[in-house]
Amino acid sequence: MEIPVFIVDAFTNLPFKGNPAAVCLLKRSRFRLRWFTPTTEVNLCGHATLASAAVLFQHKKNVNSAVVFETKSGDLSVLQQGEDLVMDFPLNPPTKQDPDHFRHLIKVAVGDHPVKDVYLSSTTKKLLLRLADTCDRSVLTSLTVNPAALQSSDTSGRVKGLIVTMKGSPDCQPGYDFYSRYFSPWNGIPEDPVCGSAHTVLGSYWSKELGKKKMLAFQCSSRGGELDLEVRDDGRLNIAGKSFTVLQGTITL
Repeated sequence: MEIPVFIVDAFTNLPFKGNPAAVCLLKRSRFRLRWFTPTTEVNLCGHATLASAAVLFQHKKNVNSAVVFETKSGDLSVLQQGEDLVMDFPLNPPTKQDPDHFRHLIKVAVGDHPVKDVYLSSTTKKLLLRLADTCDRSVLTSLTVNPAALQSSDTSGRVKGLIVTMKGSPDCQPGYDFYSRYFSPWNGIPEDPVCGSAHTVLGSYWSKELGKKKMLAFQCSSRGGELDLEVRDDGRLNIAGKSFTVLQGTITL
């Protein structure tokens, strides 16, 4: 049995940037999509959805301008618009939390740096920490988070991922509205280079904070990646990004 496989860097137009996803194509009458981390299957994954659509559009010459995937999060459509792929994703609004309930986790994640907001998305189990506006971007990019210590800092099951974010510099080119990093050792991911599902939480939070529907976001991992976001009136989120295929081959079983 031979299975085509592609490695696609998502949320970038450069090789070895963005977030790499391995896409395997199985023969099916419909497009079904499942996502796997190194340790578990997850309910939603942005970069692998974008990468899967990129393979269908760029390598399998899908004739339609949109594809629809059947997933654990329902039907997800991806639209090709020029060089961008636009994903129709759910929006996951977080709720404000008492920082004392996550005191140990916050200490492990950001040390003594000031935290302005603590929010939790109970749907995705992602905890959002917003650094104070007095912090420079270098505070976020220089954070060193111990994955084992982070995972052991919360064993309640309420948290499966940690978002650390801060306000951007929209007046400076290219005008990012906010920055973020994302850690999920609970799912076998010490740090996710660029996480689409985390932006279903970030998009909701920052849209309210900034009073904007359209935002440009940058995830400050070592690889880095850019996401165009639009919070829609129907309560969903458009996430747009580019991709770059770095490898294609065949798995023989």
